Amino acid sequence: MLEIPSPSYQERDLAGFLADTMAQLGFQTHIDSVGNVIGVIDRGAGPTLMLLGHLDTVAGGPPVLSEDGRLYGRGAVDAKGPLAAMICAAAGAVGFPGRIVVVGVVEEETPRSRGAMAIRATLTRPDALIIGEPSGWSSVVLGYKGKLDLRYSVTCPATHPTNPVPKASELAAVCWESLLDLLGPDASHVVFEQPGATLVQVNGDLTRATADLSVRTPPGFDVDALLSGLRDRLPAGRIEVLNSVAACRVGRADPVVRALVSGIRLQHAKPRLVVKTATSDMNTLAEAWDIPMAVYGPGDSSLDHADDEYIVLSEYLRGIDVLTTALSALALLPARSDDRADAAPRPLRSLR
Repeated sequence: MLEIPSPSYQERDLAGFLADTMAQLGFQTHIDSVGNVIGVIDRGAGPTLMLLGHLDTVAGGPPVLSEDGRLYGRGAVDAKGPLAAMICAAAGAVGFPGRIVVVGVVEEETPRSRGAMAIRATLTRPDALIIGEPSGWSSVVLGYKGKLDLRYSVTCPATHPTNPVPKASELAAVCWESLLDLLGPDASHVVFEQPGATLVQVNGDLTRATADLSVRTPPGFDVDALLSGLRDRLPAGRIEVLNSVAACRVGRADPVVRALVSGIRLQHAKPRLVVKTATSDMNTLAEAWDIPMAVYGPGDSSLDHADDEYIVLSEYLRGIDVLTTALSALALLPARSDDRADAAPRPLRSLR
């Protein structure tokens, strides 16, 4: 997988490789209309479990190399390693009594998450969901902050630089400063319960300017109030919402969390339950699917997008074992008769 480059919007070759490989492992496979690869193992009337990871990576990365127990390459951690572990665990789950659906989605690294949006719109809601991201082999992720992507655009009449009227570039700076003020002094990318802001990009001069802003939002964050306050503070220009997805969080008693914790303990490790201040496809799917879910995958997330991205192979193998145990535990879930592809989305719950 690492030897097949798959930056966002260029996942086709990897999807084709995985469709062929999963078919050889006993899956029924296909690639859907947006490029997601889907593999299904159906063994009867038991529960349906979905394992979902993403195909795309950011650009760049080190050459693919296996050395000293480490496998280097773009996507080794984020997130080909977790997806490969899920495929291996699902293929080996010969005793699972129901249906296992493994999905590799496109465009997770982009603002729109088009792959996950298509999955929630077209596939039957499963009974449980594991999302493959690098949690570390002995950790389980309970939730992620939400994300609000904004673009501020302004045009001003041409004027001399010494004219005291606001210039477009100055108004872009005012927009950023106003956003920080509205979020308050406790805003942080470190604290899960607080919002955190990033000035992604600024382009402009005296007459035209744009600023792309991103806010990571905690559970319960009032997006409408923030937008209203920001617009009230700007004397000109407009704010456009490019993307908005709510925060999500499940509780420690979630069946998927408990199943993964059992798998970690069987590997003689102490499980860690964590929350993340970034965003993943868990946010997108949790908006529509009120089902047991959690995020798990081998790999050190501090190496996401790094120039020396690598996964420790022994941890990758332990991740497969953890997932194998979790699949056995989740086989006991009851199948839900109300799950249909056209079922109305349920409201997001933030469980503690």
